[in-house]
Amino acid sequence: MGDDVGRHDGEAQDRTVQTAAEKGRRVLSAGALLGEAREVEIHHGDAVYRLRLTKAGKLILTK
Repeated sequence: MGDDVGRHDGEAQDRTVQTAAEKGRRVLSAGALLGEAREVEIHHGDAVYRLRLTKAGKLILTK
């Protein structure tokens, strides 16, 4: 799995990143979050969420 997971085409991606930056949001690639794994756990307070990459390349976040 590469860093191209969830990427948009060039110009549209650049606009998305620019808009996020203007609003003070960090931009992370799915590859940076998942690394070589297909699933990670995200701990938030007392809750545990799972972020999973499907075979179709979609991201699913579940509690």
